[in-house]
Amino acid sequence: MIRLGLVLLFGFIAPAFAQQAETSLANLQAEIGRMAQSAGGSVGVAVRHIQTGRRLQINGDGRFPMASTVKISIAVQLLTLVDEGKLSLDKIITVRSSDMRQGSGTLVKTFDSSRPDYSVRSLLELMLIDSDNSATDMLFTEAGGSGAVMARLQALGVQGISADRPIGRVLDDARRGRDGLATGFFRDPRDTATPAALLELVLKIWRREALSPERTELLLDIMYRCATGRGRLPGLLPPGTKVARKTGTLGVGVTNDVGIITLPGDAGHVAIAVMIRESVNNLPTQERAIAEIARAVYDYFAANP
Repeated sequence: MIRLGLVLLFGFIAPAFAQQAETSLANLQAEIGRMAQSAGGSVGVAVRHIQTGRRLQINGDGRFPMASTVKISIAVQLLTLVDEGKLSLDKIITVRSSDMRQGSGTLVKTFDSSRPDYSVRSLLELMLIDSDNSATDMLFTEAGGSGAVMARLQALGVQGISADRPIGRVLDDARRGRDGLATGFFRDPRDTATPAALLELVLKIWRREALSPERTELLLDIMYRCATGRGRLPGLLPPGTKVARKTGTLGVGVTNDVGIITLPGDAGHVAIAVMIRESVNNLPTQERAIAEIARAVYDYFAANP
């Protein structure tokens, strides 16, 4: 009788607990929705707690310009070639002045034609840590271009990412957008992604489904050292919180960050993608919105592991 009573008791408790958890997650989603309004544009959010699979989305299937978050896709294809023995990280690439691209990164500022040789590994770190656009376009070519990157995403079963142009071309088109053609730029489906798709890609990396364990550790180590957009996902997290991530920025109201946050104690990890498009607010305000969303997600899953 006691055993039967316990079974009946837990039979009533489990549905009640599940309903309470669902309500709590819905409250978090509503809170994020309110925070997103401060970004001053259209915001897409995708979140998944890796250990339990709990998830939420706000406009998670909407299309947003990727900006430099596309560099994760390029890195996956490049490292796939390394896994297949078709490319060495020690391969030397001679950089020329014609390879320089404007925007983020250090090469365009520090390039010395008397020391033009860089390894693939060095360019990979520049692409992901400093978001170097010059390094990106060289590695985009080395990875096989759009066709190869898209084929790799398709092989991984990642739908909703479109990597079409070198980053220099994307910057040129965005620049024309600043000159009055922004509406046309935001109608262009090229080089866009959904937050849900970017989230799925970083999850496949984390689960060692995209690359070998060795190459996965290399990629995550580099992403943990991301130096751009410090005011975004990690901006309001407790000091020392580990975040493997990649940012994306265009000067037409596009501000993104996608990554995996390590929660305290045994709470696990949470994957998160936040994308903003057509914002009328300045960059610090957009970054603050991303940081507030990340902190709300962190607090919720840290308290409800």
